[in-house]
Amino acid sequence: MERLPELERRVEPTLEAMGFEVVRVALTGGSQRTLQVMADRRDGSQISVDDCAEISTALSAIFDVEDPISGHYDLEVSSAGIDRPLTRAKDFAVYAGHVAKIETKVPVAGRRRFRGRLDGLEDGNVKVHTDDADVVIAFENIGSAKLVLTDELIAATAGRPANDQVANDHVANKHAANAQAAND
Repeated sequence: MERLPELERRVEPTLEAMGFEVVRVALTGGSQRTLQVMADRRDGSQISVDDCAEISTALSAIFDVEDPISGHYDLEVSSAGIDRPLTRAKDFAVYAGHVAKIETKVPVAGRRRFRGRLDGLEDGNVKVHTDDADVVIAFENIGSAKLVLTDELIAATAGRPANDQVANDHVANKHAANAQAAND
């Protein structure tokens, strides 16, 4: 997988105007290449399939004109998922308290791989509590990082409904309240 920060910066204004944030843009595969765009909703709610389709349509129009990737590729738009990659400095603050796997570009305290509970971000440094020690890693030194699927992460994410589900839940709750009132 090759992360494409230049392309991330190029699509960022378009996604922001649509109410989304870029999480990562990467090119994967060999002869069957896929341009993978991961996005979040700016309001923090979960991204829906319809959101992905909307983003795909907008980006396809841009990529058809600008042709940023030479040769054939498939465009894939998705949410970052529950065990998401941590690609932005703010991710380490937002997901503080959750377990992550981090690989550094250069060793920190003699190691390049860490697994531990995120303790947030301070002065551009990611703080991680591992089984062995508390570790401070410069954000610029992080090669890759992702959340680890845990019961706590599932519980925290379960409280964030998909954007198109919010309206449906509101209508269902209103109907339930009306039915309850009719029965009283």
